[in-house]
Amino acid sequence: MAVTIEDLYRSYGVLADAKDNLSQHKDAYQVILDGVKSGPKEKRLAAQFIPKFFSSFPELADSAINAQLDLCEDEEVSIRRQAIKELPRFATGENILRVADILTQLLQTDDTAEFNQVNGSLIAIFKIDAKGTLGGLFSQILQGEDIVRERAIKFLSGKLKTLPEEVMTKEMEDYVFAETKKVLEDVTGDEFLLLMRIVSGLRVLQTVSGRQQLVELVVEQAFLEQALNPAELDTVDRLLQCTRQALPLFSKNVHSTRFITYFCEHVLPNLSSLKHPVAELDIQLEMLKLVAEMSPFCGDMEKLEPNLNTLFTKLLEFMPLPPEEAEDGESAATEEPKLQFSYVECLLFSFHQLGKKLPDFLLEKVDAERLKDFKTRLQYFARGLQVYIRQLRVALQGKSGDALKTDENKIKVVALKITNNINVLIKDLFHNPPSFKSLVSLSWKPIQRSEALAPKRPSADEMGSSASTNKQVSPQPRRDARQIYNPPSGKFSATIGNFTSEQRGGFRGGRGRGFGGRGNRSRGWIY
Repeated sequence: MAVTIEDLYRSYGVLADAKDNLSQHKDAYQVILDGVKSGPKEKRLAAQFIPKFFSSFPELADSAINAQLDLCEDEEVSIRRQAIKELPRFATGENILRVADILTQLLQTDDTAEFNQVNGSLIAIFKIDAKGTLGGLFSQILQGEDIVRERAIKFLSGKLKTLPEEVMTKEMEDYVFAETKKVLEDVTGDEFLLLMRIVSGLRVLQTVSGRQQLVELVVEQAFLEQALNPAELDTVDRLLQCTRQALPLFSKNVHSTRFITYFCEHVLPNLSSLKHPVAELDIQLEMLKLVAEMSPFCGDMEKLEPNLNTLFTKLLEFMPLPPEEAEDGESAATEEPKLQFSYVECLLFSFHQLGKKLPDFLLEKVDAERLKDFKTRLQYFARGLQVYIRQLRVALQGKSGDALKTDENKIKVVALKITNNINVLIKDLFHNPPSFKSLVSLSWKPIQRSEALAPKRPSADEMGSSASTNKQVSPQPRRDARQIYNPPSGKFSATIGNFTSEQRGGFRGGRGRGFGGRGNRSRGWIY
């Protein structure tokens, strides 16, 4: 005979009046447990009554939890939500792990209100027993269905940082780090990013040794011990994503040496062959930007000279020789070489940074003919650079505030930053002996207020040695300058359009793609 509302209230009354003699009324509690097999109204009442007297009947603990779990899986969402809301009351002693495991599995619901209730219940049991809750979550991450695993990782990524220090103690953070390392043995790309977000936010890892441990995690994921196949999309994407994760961890005490070495030995020689799953992403430029950002944090390098030579060779590729002149003095070439400022900024900056470690490289490690060729290229590039800088300054002159916020002017502002950076670095290399003392801020990094590019009148240095400080800047370059380099209309966007949408901080081109599939539990990085 099915349990009725009256039966439930009668049994509740018996138990409520029993006070210290609750254990003598096991039959009344059994009636409440049987209520989960009745109609919707009885189920809702049972969902509230079962946890209220749960602790008084340890011999019925399994039956009570199973009854509540049945309600968590009911067809009616209101019953499920009520049962889920009460689940934290079962989270005592050895039951905590089981409750956490159940709640983690319930994260797979597609009902928004129910999902929020599961989140709330998980937070509640965190405050009861953090380690037991983490145990249930990581158990499902390691062994559960893909949808449960995915949502459990997202839960930890979003909620751990909101928990107070008295809940997330050092012991708990150490536990999270240890379990995360187990999970990282088999992950997709998206999972890797979320897991790195989790461990990067742990207070216990905000020390030098902690950041070094995080770098070690990324090194393992990046497979730096393996040669790079530039045509394998997943391999290139994995290296890109891993390096982006490692980048914020580098400092004067946590070095980027292994990454810089790998890029010099495997990436730069294959730069033009790199393939990426996101076709619109300029993967060559992205890789060069990473080298540039990592280069200030490079420590002692075992193969410094050959790696610096690789960087130097790649720099030469992007710095063209001046076109040969015909007998009439005009250029014999049908069109002038393209000056790829964005690439050159990255390569020059990286060479400048690593050159500090071997300041006699250009004088003693490069033969005279090659050095002469390099200086010819530098000089040609510098002269074309002055023309471009003048045109940009004229274009931006008198503009401020909202006028500088248009898409076109934003591009010009960044272009001016790029060209000024290159100008400063080239001047250093023209010193005899070459100097490596100048400091520049990479163009794609946020511009400090003090560096705002106001439409001030350029100095003689900025305009080049041939510029006069007593003359007005002309919107058009001089005839001799035009013969060297004259960016045509629209060249601003053609040359540096990448900088309008590729500021660092996100995972451009990586979102929604995984390093590999987990279906066969393999370590593959398959799309």
